[in-house]
Amino acid sequence: MKIGQTAEICWLADHKAITKRLLDLGFEPGARVGCVLTKHGGEISAYWIKGAVIALRREDAELILVKEEGCKKEENGQ
Repeated sequence: MKIGQTAEICWLADHKAITKRLLDLGFEPGARVGCVLTKHGGEISAYWIKGAVIALRREDAELILVKEEGCKKEENGQ
């Protein structure tokens, strides 16, 4: 995401080491998130979510799928 861009979280990858922590921080499907800062060529970015600013490394942020519009629910449960 670019600074100033907002989106809705659609999905998180199942990566045991970080997914639970991301959920605890509020990065869950349906939540709105906005990018407020990027540093070191995009290696670290800060996101506004649920009233807090959380910094994530690029490899952790890449586990979160976002969409600028509302997310469509899968019809067949996949």
